[in-house]
Amino acid sequence: MEMKTGSCRFGLWRVRVVWSENLIHKVTFSRTEEESFVPKQIRLYLTAKNMDFFPLKSIALSDGYPYREIYKTVSEIPYGLTKTYSEIAEIAGTHHRTVGVAMKRNPTPLIVPCHRVVSKSGIGGFTPDTGIKKALLDMEKQNAKSLGFIID
Repeated sequence: MEMKTGSCRFGLWRVRVVWSENLIHKVTFSRTEEESFVPKQIRLYLTAKNMDFFPLKSIALSDGYPYREIYKTVSEIPYGLTKTYSEIAEIAGTHHRTVGVAMKRNPTPLIVPCHRVVSKSGIGGFTPDTGIKKALLDMEKQNAKSLGFIID
C-alpha cells in the first residue's frame, strides 16, 4: 500500500494530507506547505463544493483505534451543525474531557470533523489555530443554508 502526501489551500492555510488508496492517515494544517495533489473530495470540500468525503475513510475509525467510538460519534454530526463536548460524551458513554483529549489527538480532522464539536461557552479549541475551526464552521453553515439544509 503506497503512502501519498499532498497539500491544498484553505484560506491562508495549507491542508496536508497523508493517505493510501481511500484511507486517510493524517491531516494537518500548515502555512508553508507547497500545493500538490490531494484526493479530489478534500479539495472540493475545502471549496464548499462537496459535503462529504465518500469513499475516503479515516484511519481513526479502524477497529482497535484509540477513541474510535468518540470519532465514530463525531463523524455522525451533520454537515453545517455542531454538538458540544458534553453531548458527544453522553452519546459515546464517556466524559466530556475525554472527548476533548480525543479531539486534540484526532489524526484526521476534516474526515472526522472535530471542528463540529464546540464548548458550551464558545467555539472550543482547534490545533493549530481556532481561526481554522471558525472558518470551517462558517463555510459549512453558509453552504448548508444556501442548499436548504439549515434554516435559522
